[in-house]
Amino acid sequence: MQDNLYNLAFERSILSSIVFEPSQFDDLSVTLKKDDFYLPAHQDIFQAMITLLQKDQPIDEEFIKKELIKAKKFDEQVILEILSANPIANTRAYVDEIKDKSLKRHLLTLTTEIKRVTVEEELPSAEVVDIVEKKLYEITQDNQTSDFKDSPKITFDTMEYIKEMKARGNSVLVGVDTGFKELNKMTTGFGKGDLVIIAARPAMGKTSFVLNTVHNLIVQGKGVAFFSLEMPAEQLMLRLLSIQTSIPLQKLRVGDMNDDQWSSLNGAIDRMNDAKLFVDDQGSVNINQLRSKLRKLKNQHPEIEIAVIDYLQIMSGIGNQDRHLQVSEISRGLKMLARELEMPIVALSQLNRGLESRNDKRPMLSDIRESGSIEQDADIILFVYRDDVYLYKEEKEREKAAKTEGKEFTSTYVEKEEEESEIIIGKQRNGPTGHVKLIFQKKLTRFVDAPSFASAVETVYENVDTSSAQVDLPNVEMPPI
Repeated sequence: MQDNLYNLAFERSILSSIVFEPSQFDDLSVTLKKDDFYLPAHQDIFQAMITLLQKDQPIDEEFIKKELIKAKKFDEQVILEILSANPIANTRAYVDEIKDKSLKRHLLTLTTEIKRVTVEEELPSAEVVDIVEKKLYEITQDNQTSDFKDSPKITFDTMEYIKEMKARGNSVLVGVDTGFKELNKMTTGFGKGDLVIIAARPAMGKTSFVLNTVHNLIVQGKGVAFFSLEMPAEQLMLRLLSIQTSIPLQKLRVGDMNDDQWSSLNGAIDRMNDAKLFVDDQGSVNINQLRSKLRKLKNQHPEIEIAVIDYLQIMSGIGNQDRHLQVSEISRGLKMLARELEMPIVALSQLNRGLESRNDKRPMLSDIRESGSIEQDADIILFVYRDDVYLYKEEKEREKAAKTEGKEFTSTYVEKEEEESEIIIGKQRNGPTGHVKLIFQKKLTRFVDAPSFASAVETVYENVDTSSAQVDLPNVEMPPI
């Protein structure tokens, strides 16, 4: 049985090959991890090699020995065994064998963990399943890490990140493209591990807004996972097709199109057939089920770069907890899942109707339903606001009041095909708060950038101090809404 769990000769051969040909360590250090080696002394030597790589020092016998002595882990006998082993040409086959045995050891450890949480700790079955799935995902994704990252590791990773950003040509876009130029400038995109909340009152267009981002990503060939708890997948596809073809949504719904529009639709269908879009429209899901589904999907399709949940308050809780505690568990779970999968998770959220009693109905953080935990866990909170929604509502109320009093009513409201709208950045953990103006095209349920707003946003952004975790924009005159 033990032979199936490790092969010391293979481990020595790999380490020997690195010593005699250090140039191949760059590639091997990406594939192999310290824990893939069975013998602790081999783990120490591999770790010493990684340290030397980070310091940009030679990976040879003398420097490895020096590093091990400094760490008080030098074993001369083990070093001699490695140096006497024959270097190998086909390292890939040896690496695969070592990885295979490492995986078996991790799986064996997992069986012990399952017994502990099931029998000894007597955890509920739902929690046991979640722990097992998370551990299994970590094993298959090579996410086994130590409890702490030391300073050399952190500084090395940070410098690699800075170099990567420099190679992009000082682009303002660091994270996932939002699909909107000015919003990208304000947020630098949705970052890996970010929990993004998009909140609005009903009929403001929060689903339409996020579908614009989804459409932009799938056009770029990026993968998207969408949990639609309120709307069937076919309705989502209708909206995406309307965005792509510029055919009014209502015409698509009833099939009322001319020949050119039918041709455009057929072309869009062909393109969407190749899209990396995955929709779960089950209608009810709790945080454990969502975690399980998303981990499995991400494992099968690593190209997925973002997950969307429409919407957070429809997610069911676990057990008979108070709703506020359930929402707290959901928001915290989504944040931890975003970090685990190293991708942004965007969750849509409803707002309390209390804001509609205010003169200024632009939302704020306290308007989010069960806002405490959501506000705390979110990295970015965006509010979708369209003033015309309230102008239309007020006009209808005046008309109703006039008819009740038997008075003649003359409407002054002019319905527009394109309405000015705002995306209000209520919170941003690593950047400024503020407003971005967009145009909402009603018939297409499509948001687009407002070109006239570009210079105003640039002025605001250039004068913002982003040194603190959250900052407010200076007072600047905004274009009329």
